[in-house]
Amino acid sequence: MESLELLVERAVLVYLNEDENEDRMVEAELEGLCEAANVEPVASIRQRLDRPWKGTYVGKGKVLEISALAAEVDADLVLIDAELSGIQQRNLQDQIGRKVVDRTQLILDIFARRAKTREGMLQVELAQLTYMMPKLMSVYTKFERQKGGIGMRGPGETKLESDRRLVKERIARLGDEIEEVKRVRAQQRASRRKHPFPFATIVGYTSAGKSTLMNRFAGTELLADAMPFATLDPTTRKVDLEEGYAIFLTDTVGFIRNLPTHLVAAFQSTLEEVTFSDFALHVVDVSTPSWEIQRDAVLETLRILKADDKPIITVFNKIDALNDPTEARRLVAEFPNSVAISATTGEGMDDLQNAIVRQVKDLLNSVQILIPYDHQGVLQECYDFGRVRQVEYREDGIYVEAELVNELRERLRGYAI
Repeated sequence: MESLELLVERAVLVYLNEDENEDRMVEAELEGLCEAANVEPVASIRQRLDRPWKGTYVGKGKVLEISALAAEVDADLVLIDAELSGIQQRNLQDQIGRKVVDRTQLILDIFARRAKTREGMLQVELAQLTYMMPKLMSVYTKFERQKGGIGMRGPGETKLESDRRLVKERIARLGDEIEEVKRVRAQQRASRRKHPFPFATIVGYTSAGKSTLMNRFAGTELLADAMPFATLDPTTRKVDLEEGYAIFLTDTVGFIRNLPTHLVAAFQSTLEEVTFSDFALHVVDVSTPSWEIQRDAVLETLRILKADDKPIITVFNKIDALNDPTEARRLVAEFPNSVAISATTGEGMDDLQNAIVRQVKDLLNSVQILIPYDHQGVLQECYDFGRVRQVEYREDGIYVEAELVNELRERLRGYAI
């Protein structure tokens, strides 16, 4: 018997983007999501909408076209590249006669497949239940309409309220468990802050090459898969830089166009790593024609997370796949605080390291301190967590000039001259 993991479902894809300039990106993105979810696209159809139809999202005539096409290709499901309400989904399934899945469900399915850690699984389940809750109401709508007012006092209402209560209770429990995860993560973050290196976070569109960059830079062995959302759980490593500097570097889950609000909310404990970082490395896949749209989608997500005011180094990745090598130089010249690299081949990594060192220097400020001889461990902290420029052994103590991050400067304020 075929396992669920290997089961491949045949799907008709329904594209709904308004801007035809986005067609190639939207098609490639949805096909990539399908591949990650073991869905085989067997046909596609498009409708451009100013606004969705209330009952079926797409127009009535288009519903008939989709139904006929699904029957013709013997599809298992119809995949709508939008987020449907429960009523819209139920109406479409009734009229098409096949399972209807929206874009958010597809992404949630991929997240469920990718989640390996306890935190990841908790966050995925919370997102799924939060997404399912309003749709649960519509499951009973048809029954309620048939029963009328009197019937609503019977088992239909009891069953609905029972299911609503169970889902709400589970959501509450998941919320509590995720709060505990956030508390542990905050403790880990505070522990790292005691070793006050600057914090940097790698952000970017899904499949932009973030994990490949993390592997090359930090010596990690993260799954670097071209499929969307290969990495769900953040990984943090200390990275030593040139000139004696160092940072804590964190890889994060990839962003995507119209990232479902359920995911942003459920993955808050993961995404908050971006919020608490000192600066971000924004990895952009310039080998795709739609890189500007993807870049803007990431910047919009950072705005939603209230992390858009942080210093950002734009990392134009996959330059080895560009047809015109001069394009990379043009981009770096056009965009301030940017570098062009190939995380796969290593090209441009020196430029990236130099850019990070410059950013770290901007985060450091000079101090002049006098350390008593019986506190010599403080000098070692300056070497470990900052940049020591001058040391003099004087009669009354050790004179030090150094560049230090804010946390260590505050701790050493008592030694300041």
